Amino acid sequence: MLRPKTKFKKHRKGSLSYSLKNFFLLGRLKEGTFTLESLQFARISAKQIDSCWQSINKKLKRRGKLQTKIFAGLPVTRKPTEVRMGKGKGSVDFWACKVFPGTALFEISGATKEAALSALSSGAQRLPVQVKIVS
Repeated sequence: MLRPKTKFKKHRKGSLSYSLKNFFLLGRLKEGTFTLESLQFARISAKQIDSCWQSINKKLKRRGKLQTKIFAGLPVTRKPTEVRMGKGKGSVDFWACKVFPGTALFEISGATKEAALSALSSGAQRLPVQVKIVS
């Protein structure tokens, strides 16, 4: 399971607002690489990232190198059901990653076009966001 080593256990929720830094990351692909890119704002959990990573690796069968471009470093807290209001913030339930449109999620290099496209399409089914494959 993906989990960072952090100094503070709990963070504020924040918002999924658009930042301009994503405009500068678009269109910077090396030759022979295939990327899975998000098309909408979302919060992807560590379990979903791990499931997608396993699915892509299973399809690739060591015919290329897979790189994960996102990391779940945002703790999401939740209080148990039927608990009264107050008494502080809940405990950390899972770790997540904020994703913006245009963010590269996974990158494959050194594989054939057919193998990379089939692997990324199988991994895209396990994500809660709309994605596109960029080559």
